[in-house]
Amino acid sequence: MAAAAEAPSSSSSSSSSNYMLAGLNCANNVHLIIGTNPLAAARCSQSLGAGAHPVLVAPETAELHYSLQRRIDDGSVKWVRTAYRDEHLFELGREEVGRVVDAVFVTSSREELGSHIASLCKANRIPINVVDAPRLCTFSLLSTHNDGPLQIGVTTNGRGCKLASRIRREIASSLPPNLGAACDRFGEARRRIQQYDRANGLPSSASLGELDDSVDQSALFNKLVTEEDARNRRIRWLSQVCEYWPLKKLASVSDDDVHRLLEAYAVTAKEDLAKRIRGSDGDGDGSSSQPLGKIILAGSGPGHPDLLTRATYNAIQSADLVLADKLVPSGVLDLIPRRTPVEIARKFPGNAEQAQEELLAAALAAAKAGKTVLRLKQGDPFIYGRGGEELAYFRQNGFSAAGAVTVLPGVTSALSAPLFAAIPATQRDVADQVLICTGTGKKGKAPEPPEYVPSRTVVFLMALHRIVGLVAELTTPVENEHSSSETTGPSTRPLWPLSTPCAVIERASCPDQRVIRTTLAHVAEAIETEGSRPPGLLVVGRSCEFLHPREKGRAWTVEEGFRGLEDVGIATQLTGLGLAVGEA
Repeated sequence: MAAAAEAPSSSSSSSSSNYMLAGLNCANNVHLIIGTNPLAAARCSQSLGAGAHPVLVAPETAELHYSLQRRIDDGSVKWVRTAYRDEHLFELGREEVGRVVDAVFVTSSREELGSHIASLCKANRIPINVVDAPRLCTFSLLSTHNDGPLQIGVTTNGRGCKLASRIRREIASSLPPNLGAACDRFGEARRRIQQYDRANGLPSSASLGELDDSVDQSALFNKLVTEEDARNRRIRWLSQVCEYWPLKKLASVSDDDVHRLLEAYAVTAKEDLAKRIRGSDGDGDGSSSQPLGKIILAGSGPGHPDLLTRATYNAIQSADLVLADKLVPSGVLDLIPRRTPVEIARKFPGNAEQAQEELLAAALAAAKAGKTVLRLKQGDPFIYGRGGEELAYFRQNGFSAAGAVTVLPGVTSALSAPLFAAIPATQRDVADQVLICTGTGKKGKAPEPPEYVPSRTVVFLMALHRIVGLVAELTTPVENEHSSSETTGPSTRPLWPLSTPCAVIERASCPDQRVIRTTLAHVAEAIETEGSRPPGLLVVGRSCEFLHPREKGRAWTVEEGFRGLEDVGIATQLTGLGLAVGEA
């Protein structure tokens, strides 16, 4: 599916529905139910489930559905034993709202009655739902899955309610158990963090871009957290845990895990993690009585589990401990056997150094205790994955012997993401070279921007959270760019034209892959408007429009979803080789 933006402003697309999905707080509301059939009984049950008070309006002589009669007998449903009158809308409600009812449900199939009541309700702004008459409704009910505080609703907006139920069941069956309990635990953690912040006069989570459930991640979700913002790290870490951890991992979070989240970044965090990983395997001091284990550095590829190398898959299956970066996709983490402990890096911009030290210390502790440790990284370990630093660190700390540390390559998103977005990084007569850059240097410092070469495709990793600054650096002169030079003043570096085609590719090869096609002139606005779906990268150059010519009058287009490997049959081939998903 695709949506498009009209130049020069934000995206606009027509919709087949005028409904805004919302969750209503119905506690102590009065819901008027008109009808006596099974649907009326269902509406009473839904009303009670939401904490409201259903009032049934039907003549004394009406034949009630047996479940309605049971509700009336036990006192949970009030029965007004008369035929419907318009006055009921304004007499049966709560005292504090002038006796006007809070909502009306018409379950009778009499069209003239439903049309009359709907007209009166709309004139008085009373929400109404009329069976089998979407045009008369001001709201519709969703087919819902409930798991504690977690509610998932599906609606076809009156076009096929049974299909909505089927879709809801399919979605619910794909979720891990105990996800509702996890929502409770994370909600309590957030509440405690906010309570601590208020008590200490710290900024609220709203000031950090913490939005409600109805809004996707902001464009600044991965912005740098400076030393001055260190006090806000716990709420940032909690948000990124919810975004990056696989649902199965989130659903299995315990009270102890939440406690560790709340205590994250204490001085002893690194030592505490090492102690937990060593467990009962000894003190891990590397003494001669304890043979050393081994360490594997492996790349997990861009996202889709079918893009793993066979060597990395075997390492996942055989490791005693997996230490994964936060961006390793859930489809890959799901391949880890249940028996294998997994630790996910507590990294976000501004905390990378401390989180990195924590993981390295944990890897050493476990390997010195004789374990096989897998450091699982996104993409390729040696392409902005700090794999070289980690290999040097392990060699300096007792793992320099042959075979002590193994490095396995991975498919880097820098080259595969453009492919999945149908962007040929090199193309005859268009692009004869590829440059891979980072948009964020060490400690958040902006790296020197690359010069403009018309025949070059440039891929920027770790750049979207500072897209405004990056575009400015590419398209305008920067004072004293070359710090190693004795020259001062504006650089003579060729600047990038604002009309240069570019593409933002997020979650490449994952089911929720998104591609935003635009130009340097509009890319910042596009990201701000469409929000963030990390991890993502930016591709810049003429190759971006070789297979997707720019549409006149559109500032950007958005393409959703990825189905590129469904028909290849790779998963089937792996199963035939004894590499089925989940095999342990």
